[in-house]
Amino acid sequence: MSATLTATTGSDAVPAKRPDYKVTFGRVVRSEWAKFLSLRSTWITLAVAGLLLVGIGIMGAYRYDPTAMRGPSADAHDAVTIALRSTELAQLALGVLGVLATAGEYTTGLIRSTLAAVPKRLPVLAAKVLVYFGVVIVVATAGAFLSFLGGEPFLHGKAIALTLSSSGVLRCLFGAGLYLALIAVLGAALGMLVRSVAGGISLLVVLLMLLPVFLDILPSSWKPDVSPYLPGLEGGAGGSIIALHQESGTLSPGAGLAVLCAWVVVALAGAAYRLLRSDS
Repeated sequence: MSATLTATTGSDAVPAKRPDYKVTFGRVVRSEWAKFLSLRSTWITLAVAGLLLVGIGIMGAYRYDPTAMRGPSADAHDAVTIALRSTELAQLALGVLGVLATAGEYTTGLIRSTLAAVPKRLPVLAAKVLVYFGVVIVVATAGAFLSFLGGEPFLHGKAIALTLSSSGVLRCLFGAGLYLALIAVLGAALGMLVRSVAGGISLLVVLLMLLPVFLDILPSSWKPDVSPYLPGLEGGAGGSIIALHQESGTLSPGAGLAVLCAWVVVALAGAAYRLLRSDS
């Protein structure tokens, strides 16, 4: 009986085998999606960007006056220009969202837990990019369409009025959503590269808004050769993507998209290199 008791006690002492949990890309994406849902700042930033896209576009259509020499009507050549006028402001909101997605974890220290759970590191960056690109392209594209459709009744019967079936309109509206989604990815890459929210936002503002200003102080012969290859909207690759009619010296929509993607890829490559080579 003593032998039986000893054998029973020994078998009960053996711990149950724990299930083998593997780190897969799908699980990393789900964890990043959970972070996205839990952060109030992401929802606020998305809401601000959506309101800018829709509100300013509709207000611009409402206030359109073909006789005005100043204000929102001065450079409005078509309904798409009015509908997407707020893209320049929305890009900052969505670019900041990308910066917060990556640099924010370094600021709070959460990145240590993230990289401890995903030692290979690169899936973390890829998952963040996938989640934020997917969310932003849906929100931004919806905002562009709502801005155009909401302003359409106010422009009905005017020379610049267009419909969704007009040539090039769908390309511009979908292009605006794609442009803003790529800007969010660019922000995420810059945030991971510099690991600072302030630094990432500063770099983003320089690339999108200040570089065209710097070109004005350089020799005038340089601007036509450099400006089309900048990532922003003012005479740059972004402007080529969303413009219904291409101005002289600008890139085609396809070439503009290729240039913007090149900027994003370079930023992501730098972020990936630092993520692999530097400690958190």
